[in-house]
Formats: sequence, C-alpha cells, structure tokens
Amino acid sequence: MTNTESFCISCHEMEANVYAEYKTSSHFANRTGVRASCPDCHVPRPWIHKVVRKVLATNELYHWLVGSIDSREKFIAKRPKLAQSVWDTMRRTDSRECRNCHDDEHMMVAKQPAPARLMHELANRWQMTCIDCHKGIAHELPDNFNHYALMDIVHERIEEDEIECGQCHAGMVKPPPGEEW
Repeated sequence: MTNTESFCISCHEMEANVYAEYKTSSHFANRTGVRASCPDCHVPRPWIHKVVRKVLATNELYHWLVGSIDSREKFIAKRPKLAQSVWDTMRRTDSRECRNCHDDEHMMVAKQPAPARLMHELANRWQMTCIDCHKGIAHELPDNFNHYALMDIVHERIEEDEIECGQCHAGMVKPPPGEEW
C-alpha cells in the first residue's frame, strides 16, 4: 500500500512540492507513454532493499510529524540536504532504481546522438552512475546547486583521456599546445 503514488502524495508537502515538479518531467509524460511514478524511483524492488528503505522512511514520517517541511519556504531551505541524501543513496546503489527501466545492456547507445553516446561510454569507463549526470531529471535542483561542477570534472577527465572537443561540441577543435582558447 505504501508503494503507490497516491500514498506518496497523500502528504501535502509531497503533493505541493516534488509531485508538482514531477508532473512537468519526462518521467510523468513523454512521447512513448512510459511513466515512472514515485515508488519506481524511490523504492527498491528487491525485498531486502525495500524493507531497509521502509525502515529508513520512518525518519521522513518523524519530520512530517514535527513539520520540518510543512511550508514551501521550509522545503526550499531543506531541499539541498534532502536532494543530497537521495543522490548519495543512488550513487551507493549504482542508481539501482534508474536501472529498473534504463538497463545499460539494453540501451541502444549506437542510436544515441554522438555526444550522448560518448558521455554514456565515458560514464561506464569512469565507473560513474546515472545520478552523477542526471540530477534534476524529475525534480527541480536546489537553488545552490553548482551546475558547472560536474562539467568541470568531466572536462578534466576528457582532457586526461585526450578526447577531441569536437566530439561533444560540433566544429570545436582544441587549440595547439601553448595556445589559449
């Protein structure tokens, strides 16, 4: 019963904040009609992992009871910590819930646009996981989120691997050694 979208949004805080955002995402509505709901992304399918998640969710019930995020202002103030907690969990589990639908083995990487194909290949080589790049895919990012931090890391790794800039940035060629951009 607790693995339903209706249960998840039965709390005003969830319905007014993250559910409203989710309804504007491609996980809610898209060209293929495939829809991922709250439990698809936030509740593991394997039984033991599901039980652990449910026990940890009692912390969320406590915060609901004491009103930690019962206003938009409180929610926005707490959002960086909440988001980071979800991202840390997804990183620890190799984005297990993403992979329920987006399985690397069945992803047709060859049919992706060249930059996406390259980034997925590099992510595998660098042992990254879905959430490393796809934060904010279903919910807004925290106000203080540094959009450039990941790109800085990716650009450093790309330079280390000596990958040509033009593979992501059409027509761009890295300047010869000793010349500036």
